[in-house]
Amino acid sequence: MAQGRPVMRGLMVLFIVVAMFFAAAFALTVASGGKVDTLFALGDKVGVVEVKGVINESSDAVEALKAFAKTAAVKAIVVRVESPGGGVAPSQEIYEAIRKAREAKPVVASMGGVAASGGYYIASACDAIVANPGTLTGSIGVILELGNVEGLLQKLGIQPEIVKAGAYKDMGSFVRAMTESERSLFQEMIDSVHAQFIAAVAAGRGMDEERVRALADGRIFSGEQARVAGLVDELGGFEDAVALAAAKGGIEGEPRLSRARSSKEPWWFRLLFDFTPTSPFSSYRGFGLQIVYEGPFLH
Repeated sequence: MAQGRPVMRGLMVLFIVVAMFFAAAFALTVASGGKVDTLFALGDKVGVVEVKGVINESSDAVEALKAFAKTAAVKAIVVRVESPGGGVAPSQEIYEAIRKAREAKPVVASMGGVAASGGYYIASACDAIVANPGTLTGSIGVILELGNVEGLLQKLGIQPEIVKAGAYKDMGSFVRAMTESERSLFQEMIDSVHAQFIAAVAAGRGMDEERVRALADGRIFSGEQARVAGLVDELGGFEDAVALAAAKGGIEGEPRLSRARSSKEPWWFRLLFDFTPTSPFSSYRGFGLQIVYEGPFLH
């Protein structure tokens, strides 16, 4: 019995050490929002922020850009855009976050298969844009999609009843046809948002607004066409964008990457796998920024 006590003591000590290690890892994970690798970053890095899927929220991208802008070891940022567009407001919020990050360090956009409409809006805020020759981009325009099922309801014998205060409170209702005054109001709003889009691209790209306006009819460009039109700076893939960002950030040699992780990753995943800068799961991006976007929307 006495011989087993040293073994038990050793197991107890090991258990306590392991428990303290995970407790410390948990505390650091919570304190850094799951980005402990930026706290222990060794050497110069390029931060990578991904914007994937329909843009329906901005918090992850905005927080990642702010964190990378403040991290001394991150010398440049690459924003990887793989998106057909999305909501106006979240696109504008990410755009502004990129503009602020540019005050601290270079930001380069890397376009994937699609970086159109709101996706291009975001990319235009960067210091430079790198697109694949076959990337689908552009689509500088705004659309409001509404439905009208009045005829269907009549066939089904359904009579909708609307009670409202305010002449335009049910503007855009799908149970009746749109009036001319309502259409005029919608058009004014769309034109205003379109003008904002054009001004943002012109400011981000350093282009004349009239030149942008000539391209802002909603048309889609290939990456190659966009480069000729002045909407893209270089043709290449993600690695080319990283190399360009590293050069702009003064990084010599092959740059190391620090990938922003979504706040939607469960806490236990960040605790187990994100507590070291060389985690074997450092490229995990299962949650990302891709969100299902439903209903009538501006994009």
